Parts: sequence; structure tokens; C-alpha cells
Amino acid sequence: MASSGSGYDLSSSTFSPDGRIFQIEYASKAVENAGTALGVKCRDGVVLCVEKPMLNKMLLPNTSRRIYTVDTNSGVAITGFVSDGRQVVSRAREEASNYEETYGTKIPPTTLADRIAAYVHYFTLHGSLRPFGTSSLIASYDTETKEHSLRMVEPSGVTYEYFGCAAGKGRQPAKTELEKLSLNKPDAEDNMTAREGVKQLARIIHLLHEEGKDKPFELEMSWLCEESGWEHKGVPRDYIKEAVEWAKKAIEDAEEDDESEDEDEEMQD
Repeated sequence: MASSGSGYDLSSSTFSPDGRIFQIEYASKAVENAGTALGVKCRDGVVLCVEKPMLNKMLLPNTSRRIYTVDTNSGVAITGFVSDGRQVVSRAREEASNYEETYGTKIPPTTLADRIAAYVHYFTLHGSLRPFGTSSLIASYDTETKEHSLRMVEPSGVTYEYFGCAAGKGRQPAKTELEKLSLNKPDAEDNMTAREGVKQLARIIHLLHEEGKDKPFELEMSWLCEESGWEHKGVPRDYIKEAVEWAKKAIEDAEEDDESEDEDEEMQD
């Protein structure tokens, strides 16, 4: 009975005999069914990217955003239930505003992530509430330490800091691709720049997209880097277009190389 969730999935405040909370697992499943969200920490900033499915041909491109600015030096990308994500963003904005009003300085990245995580976790503690069906990627810059960071808050209320992270339906293959990038080299100069990060995230999103199977999508991207003056801003549309063209060509070249290698192996056999 415990393994199927029967009898133990009616409330997020009930543990199953094997120590699981099924409502949180169901919330995580809702995130896995949504568009892919990616984030990378580069040597000169952080880049966020979300695959936003266009559910209707009549929708305007900028409808129902997935990336929001919560403070001058902080931005959040959401995936999962968009309406749940907006509530998390609203709370993040309140936390940032209240911290600055109380202490007279911008909210540190760690404090912002911890407070959002505590808010999300609160909704897993009461039977009258349900967990948020959304994951949030947080890009922040600490004005005191002059350091930038990337964090993710999951439906369970846990938060971790990452060099690169992914959420949504393409999470696993995206993580594999992110691990191939130059993000955590010992020498910082060997890590890629934010501009390179925009291209790589565009490549990963298009690589995971299946034309015949998946719905058309819009690529939403933002960055927090030296080029943006350490303010969270949307990546210029011209550069997104350039990155998409580069990504498609890179994927085509990789496929051609794979075909050539297969032909060579057949000839050798």
C-alpha cells in the first residue's frame, strides 16, 4: 500500500511507512511535465533560460512570462504550474523589498534563497495546504562580496547552489549536457562567459526539442552579468536570435559528424 501512495497521498502532512511524502512527489512530477528551465553560472555572470511552450497559435509571444526580476540584482526563472510560480515570485519580491527597507541594503543571495525555500516548505507542513508545483531558479549578485550565484528551490522547499542546473521535462538530458560545459574549472579564466552561456543554453534547449512531438516554443532568456551592469535584465532579442542560429548550426554539424563516423565504421567492418 505504501509504495503506491494509496491512503498516504491525501495530505502533505502524512508520511508513508517508508518515509515518503507523496504530495511532494506529485508536485515534483508536475514540474517534470512542464517546459525545461536552465541556469548556468559563468565566470562573469549568470544566465537563465526557459523553454516556454506556445499552447495556442493565437497567443502573443510575450504572454505568460517565465522569468521575472525580483530586485535590481536578482532574477527568478520558474517552471511547472505558472500560477504557482507567480506566487513564489511575488513572495520573493516582498522579501527583497522588506529586507532593504529594514536593513538599508540589498538582500544577500543566500538570504533570498533561504527565505523563498522556507516559504515553499511551509506549504508542505499543513493538511489544509498543498505544495507548490513549481521549481525556481534564482540568479543573484551580492553587492557586498561582489560575487554572483545560481540557486534552485524545489517543491519540497530545499535549495542548493549550482554551477549549472535544470528543471522541467528535459532535466536529466539537460544535466548531462551542462556537465560537459566549462563551468567549474580550477582556473576561472577557463570557464565560459555569459555570452557563451547564452549560446550553449540555446543549443541545449533546441537539442532536447523534438519537432514532430513537442509543441512550438518561445525561448525566454535573461542574464545578470558584467555586461548588464550586474542588474538582472533580459538578454537582447538580437543576441537571442543570433544564439539560436548558432545553436541550430552547431546541432546540424554534430549530426553530420556522427553520420560520418558511422559511415567510416561501416566501411571498416
